[in-house]
Amino acid sequence: MEKTSADQPDVEMHVRNELQRLRDSIDNLDAALVHLLAERFKCTQEVGRLKAEYRLPPADPAREAAQIRRLRALAEESKLDPVFAERFLNFIIAEVVRHHELIASSHAAARGD
Repeated sequence: MEKTSADQPDVEMHVRNELQRLRDSIDNLDAALVHLLAERFKCTQEVGRLKAEYRLPPADPAREAAQIRRLRALAEESKLDPVFAERFLNFIIAEVVRHHELIASSHAAARGD
């Protein structure tokens, strides 16, 4: 069945409304992701302070590898590209290690190391 030009404004309105609904959901999800990342980094900052206090290394390759394996499995179960999930986690891990290195340097300077 061919649509007439009279039908076009209704279709366009429906499409615009549907796009807006989906974009609103995306915006809500983006806000939730930002809040979750903020909470995650609060926790990793505490880990960094503990590591610095007890002179533990900023990075933990065994833990990082286990986390990547776990996240890849979760991604596969969730129908998310595991390569993307791994890249995303690697980015987060790199940032966490960078923070831990800064915290360790700060603690070392305070101790006079």
